[in-house]
Amino acid sequence: MSILILAEHNNEEVKSSTLNTIGAASKISSDIEVLVVGSNTESVCKEISSYQHIKKVLSLNNMDYEHAIAEKIEPVIMSIADNYSHIFAPATTFGKNVMPRVAVKLDVAQISDVISVESEDTFIRPIYAGNALATVKSNDLKKVITIRPTSFDVVAKEGGSGIVEDLQFDSNKSQSEFVDREESKSDRPELSTARIVVSGGRGLQSADNFKLINDIADKLNAAIGASRAAVDAGYVSNDYQVGQTGKVVVPDLYIAVGISGAIQHLAGMKESKIIVAINKDEEAPIFNIADYGLSADLFEALPQLSSELDKLNSIEK
Repeated sequence: MSILILAEHNNEEVKSSTLNTIGAASKISSDIEVLVVGSNTESVCKEISSYQHIKKVLSLNNMDYEHAIAEKIEPVIMSIADNYSHIFAPATTFGKNVMPRVAVKLDVAQISDVISVESEDTFIRPIYAGNALATVKSNDLKKVITIRPTSFDVVAKEGGSGIVEDLQFDSNKSQSEFVDREESKSDRPELSTARIVVSGGRGLQSADNFKLINDIADKLNAAIGASRAAVDAGYVSNDYQVGQTGKVVVPDLYIAVGISGAIQHLAGMKESKIIVAINKDEEAPIFNIADYGLSADLFEALPQLSSELDKLNSIEK
């Protein structure tokens, strides 16, 4: 039983979601091959080949694949799909864009956002905004699966001895081309895989006030999140949205500031290991799931928290 994993990377570094996905796949088999599609990816392929459980890295290294375009990657997967019983990818924006196309072409039912691997054909995934868990058994001969990265440990980065093999594919078959990309750059951890997340909601009242969240996040080396209400109000872009229609996060620490706790937001963060809520409304639903709650004016609480963090940082130095 051979498994193919579609690697997520930026042509220079392997995204941590790929390591989690390999960790999930290893619960089924150690016969794992990884597909790396990109440009100038020699260092990425070499790194992945040293990971535990990796038998082979298939490298399609071509300038035509510098940008991860789903319409171009899907035919590449289809060209080698017959060799595998399972095809895995992380349940990130990248994986969610590519894998449904693969499932349609293979005429199989995709199993999405898997949080537990029970056996080679049985998986657990959340449904109803995370309020229930479904155990899904697939009778398809090929399983197309996306993995929620935060639900699995990363694979060991050493101990493997995989080989790197060049993959040939005619990129001229694609009718899609890259035009332009507009994205925000940040030195902060990636939201979907961060160990600490600080999120702001409508209670911050303006985009300028969101700088209070930035300050706390910088001192904690945390990623920044937001509720849909904050995104809709224009405080931050939708890249930061946490929730049912945004990103799902499971950090070690989630700090919710000025967020009431609508069920749509809770669906994206309620599995966090420790939840801290700051809200002046004592009846806010967020307090029902918070491990620690502070009923206070955030415009007073955040500067005090920032000051205390400064003290801790100075002691550590």
